[in-house]
Amino acid sequence: MKLELFDFIDTTLKLIENKSDELNRVAGELEKFFNDSLFIKDHFLNVNYRIKSAESLKEKILRHNFYLKYESPQALVDSLSDLIGFRIECRFIEDEAKIYQDIVRLFSIQEENGYYSNPLNESISLNLEEKQPQIQKNGFEIFKIDGKYSKDGVSVNFELQIKSMVNVFWGDIDHRVLYKNFNYMLTEDFFRDIMSSIKDNLTMIDRQLMLIYNHLSSMDASSTPTKKAQLKSLLSKTIHDVYIIKVRQEVGFVVDFKKSTDVIVNFIFMRAEDGNGSYSDSFLRILNRLNDIGKHSMNFNNYIDFEREISYLDDFTSKFGKRILDVINKDFRWNLFFKIIFEIEDGTNAEDFEGFMHYLRYVYKDIVRKSMEGMKIDSNQTIQIESELMEMINHRFSMDPSIDFISNCTVKNLGNQLLQLIGPINSFQEYLEKKELIKDKIYLFEIQ
Repeated sequence: MKLELFDFIDTTLKLIENKSDELNRVAGELEKFFNDSLFIKDHFLNVNYRIKSAESLKEKILRHNFYLKYESPQALVDSLSDLIGFRIECRFIEDEAKIYQDIVRLFSIQEENGYYSNPLNESISLNLEEKQPQIQKNGFEIFKIDGKYSKDGVSVNFELQIKSMVNVFWGDIDHRVLYKNFNYMLTEDFFRDIMSSIKDNLTMIDRQLMLIYNHLSSMDASSTPTKKAQLKSLLSKTIHDVYIIKVRQEVGFVVDFKKSTDVIVNFIFMRAEDGNGSYSDSFLRILNRLNDIGKHSMNFNNYIDFEREISYLDDFTSKFGKRILDVINKDFRWNLFFKIIFEIEDGTNAEDFEGFMHYLRYVYKDIVRKSMEGMKIDSNQTIQIESELMEMINHRFSMDPSIDFISNCTVKNLGNQLLQLIGPINSFQEYLEKKELIKDKIYLFEIQ
């Protein structure tokens, strides 16, 4: 005969399963509320939620003897404080207190039993009379607030946590290494000492990240090119270091793709500028992505596929892009280059590829236009010369579609050569006389 304990568990899980649609609807409404209320705050990043899984609930019932504490499964479900768990994420540890104060100011209407509601959505209330941050069983602090949602006969409890980037990472370590490790109790003191040391190091990292962020924020206010170049160099090295480890682990050998990561950073930052983003926001966004990427393996053996046909802006991007597609699954460096872009950027493969083609068009058109600045020609002649020079560059690339062709040093050298060839030319007629010589020189241009 089945133990009553397991009947209790099965009934509880069934109740939760029957409420799944309701819980998802409530969770979505709560997520939207907190996002809408906090998105204007600079220290706010985002809101995540999870609905307690059957496995996690079963484990909690057994671990805490809920079968003995509650008269019925329904009584347990009604009293669970973390049926839905929300996590408000911020940048730094000191920002956790700022988010908490934002919440206190928002939930200003006093209810009963320590709960407060807000004028924007009276169906949501939080217990704000408990001391924050709370001290966990492991001895560390956490901002954890009990909440209630009550509307149209639906009543759901939820738990709201506030965590910095470092504490999100720490929480994963604490939960997966300690809480889920049933052998942990055998050497509890040793593990606690080790985990305390890790927490101290993470707190130090948090302070370092905050110093970097404050420096970057001041950099955004300054237009000093040197500072932005330093930032790009730092980010390029970070991307390179993350992926060189992955390449060595997965493929067994190392390739030099430092020049490629420089191009990737230029591309990402140009997109950020087009979207009115800041250097510091782009830096932190990429660091967050690299942190996620670093936790997962990456398959370097697979082909790159696209969700749809690539759409091109003009003849230049079409020819350049199609030549890259000819080699993208044959040349390892091209393949790696776009896999990195596709992992870091948020769009689909096709969208990010098209964005990069637009970036290349801008890069080459920029050096062409700079070489033509001294020419005394009309607008139609300008368009013709520009188009022909872009076609020459395109043809040179098609002859040898090396990824080094798009590197910063090659583009710079190509720009210098164009200045030497086009700079002395004053008239359209003089250009026509020298066009074949210019074409030959570009076709013979050496890739660095």
